[in-house]
Amino acid sequence: MKYRGIRFKLLLYFVAVMLLPLLTLGILSPFISAKTIENETTGHMRQLIRQVTRNIEFYVKKMEGIILTLTEDQNIQTFFEAGNNNEQFTGKRAEAVNNLLFTVSEANPEIAGIFLVNENDENLSNEIQPITRDPLIQEPWYICAVLTPSVIQLRPRPIGRNLKMPYSADDVVSIIKGVKNPKTGECLGVVLIDMKLDVVENIFINMTLGQGGFLYIEDAQGEIVYAPVNDIVYRVRTEWLTVPNPNRIPDETANQGISIVRKIKGENYQIIAQESAVTEWKTVGVFPLKEIMRQVSSIRYYSFIIAGVTVAFAFLASVLFAGTIAKPVIKLRTLMKKAEEGNLDVRYDGNDEDEINYLGKSFNTLLERIQKLIDMVYHEQQSKREAELRALQEQIKPHFLYNTLDTIQWMAQDHKADDIVQIVTALTSLFRIGLSKGQEIIKLSDEIEHVRSYLIIQKARYEDKFDFSLSVDDDVIPTMVLKLTLQPLVENAIYHGVKEREGHGFISVEACKRDGMLILRVSDDGAGMSQAKLTAVRALLSEAPVKRNDKVGYGISNVNERIQISFGKEYGLRFESELNKGTTVELLHPLIHAEGGR
Repeated sequence: MKYRGIRFKLLLYFVAVMLLPLLTLGILSPFISAKTIENETTGHMRQLIRQVTRNIEFYVKKMEGIILTLTEDQNIQTFFEAGNNNEQFTGKRAEAVNNLLFTVSEANPEIAGIFLVNENDENLSNEIQPITRDPLIQEPWYICAVLTPSVIQLRPRPIGRNLKMPYSADDVVSIIKGVKNPKTGECLGVVLIDMKLDVVENIFINMTLGQGGFLYIEDAQGEIVYAPVNDIVYRVRTEWLTVPNPNRIPDETANQGISIVRKIKGENYQIIAQESAVTEWKTVGVFPLKEIMRQVSSIRYYSFIIAGVTVAFAFLASVLFAGTIAKPVIKLRTLMKKAEEGNLDVRYDGNDEDEINYLGKSFNTLLERIQKLIDMVYHEQQSKREAELRALQEQIKPHFLYNTLDTIQWMAQDHKADDIVQIVTALTSLFRIGLSKGQEIIKLSDEIEHVRSYLIIQKARYEDKFDFSLSVDDDVIPTMVLKLTLQPLVENAIYHGVKEREGHGFISVEACKRDGMLILRVSDDGAGMSQAKLTAVRALLSEAPVKRNDKVGYGISNVNERIQISFGKEYGLRFESELNKGTTVELLHPLIHAEGGR
C-alpha cells in the first residue's frame, strides 16, 4: 500500500468502508434496534410517569397550601380554639368563614368541597354537611388525621363517610390534615378538602404508550385511584410492584422505582412503577413488548433490501469517485510544492463546485493573505515610527504648559496674589499627576491630590457653590490605583449634582477597604436621579463600550471600561441615587500594593 497511488487506495477504502458497515448492520441491527426501541420506550414511560407524579404532587401540595392558608385565618383559628358556640365566634365570624370557603372554592375549580371539624365535634363547610348526628370525631378519617397531624392524609373515593355532598364520592380524592395549636402542639381539629378526580383524568389525557400501553395510579394500600378502561390493569398484581424479585431491573433514574417484565394473558409486558414521596401513590406504566418486536422485524426486512441495493451502487460509485477525487488532489499537491519553494504567484483554477475546489480557493486566499501580510508588516513598521514621533510631540506640549504654569505661580507669589497662587498650584498639580511620567497605575495619595486640585479649581470657579471633604483610611494609603478614575466621578457630581440643586451643596470623597477590595466613594447632596434615569445609567454601564463621539455618559463609561478591562468584570462602578436627595457612586478597585502585588 505504501507505493500504491491515491486512486487505488481510494477505491479500496471506499469498498471496505461500505462493505464492513453493511455486514455489521445485517448481524447487529436487529439486536441493537430492539435494545434501542426498548430503551426509548422505557425512557418515554419513565418520563411520562415522572410527569404524572409531579403533576399530582403539585395539586396535592397546592391543596396542602390552601389548608395552611385557611388555618392561618383569624376567624378559623377562633373556630378551632373556641368553637362556634363560644361568644368569641359570633355570627359575623361564621359568615366570614363561609365567605372565605366559598371564595377559595371559586378560585380553585378543582376543589369540590371544604369541611372543618374541631375537637368539640362542631363543623363548618361550604358544600358538605353531616348525614346523621353521630360524632364526626369518631370517624376513621378524623381519628387518623388527629393521630398524625403533621402528615397529610389522602383517601381516594371516600365512600362510607357520615357526610352528605352534592357530588359523588367516586369522583373525588379527600385530602385531610390535622390542625395543631401552635403554642401547645395539641390537635384542635381537622381540615378536609375533596379534590375532583377530573384533575387526575386531565393529567392522563393524551399520555399514551403506543397502541397497547397505558398508565394508571394506585394508592399505598394497592387500591386503584385512577385507571383507563382496560382489563389488563386489574391483572397487574400489587406484590409485583413492592416485593423484590430476581427479574427486577435496577432503576436509579426513576427515583427508586422498579422495572419488571411479566407475562399477562400469554404476552410479555414491561411494567414500570414509581412511588411519590408526597402522596405515597404509585404511578404505573404498562407496555406490551410485542410492539417492539413488530418494529424490529420491519426494520430487519427493509435493512436487507437496502443493503443489497447499496452494495451494487456502492461499487460502481467507488470507481467513479476515486478518479474524480484523485485528479484535483494531485494537482493541488503540485501547486503546494511550488508555494513551499517560495513561488507565491501560483493559483489553483479548478472548475468543480466541490470540497476540493473550495480547498483550492482557500489555498489561493491563503497565498493572497500571506502576500498582504508581508506588505502590511512593512507599512505597520513605518506607521509605528510615525506614531512614536507624534506621541513625543504631544508630550512636549503638556510639559511646556506645566513649566509655564510653574513660572506664573512664582510670579503670582512675588505679587502676593494668594488666590492666583492657590489656583495655579492646583492646576499645576492637576497636570503633574495627569502626566505621571506616562504611568497608568499611580499612588492613591496622588489620585486623591489630583481630585483635591480639581475641586479647588472648580470651587473657585463656582464661587463657593459647594464645599467638599476628602477622607482616606490609613490602611489604604499605601495602595495603588488606576490613574484618572476619581476626577470624572467628581466632575459628574458637580455638573449633574450640586450645580442642578438650589442653594449650597456638598461633595465628599472617601477611600476605604471592604471585602478585600479598595472602595472609592463619591457622594453629593445634589439633584439626584429619578428611578428611570438611574436604571438607564446602570444599563449604560452593562452595555458595550460607548462610542468615542457619544458624549452622553462618556466619562463614567470610560472609567468603568478601563477598570473592567484592566482587572475584570467584578470591579467597576456602582450607582445609588434618589431624586432631590443626591447620588453616591462606588468605585470597586482591587487592592494593589506599592510593590505591584495584590
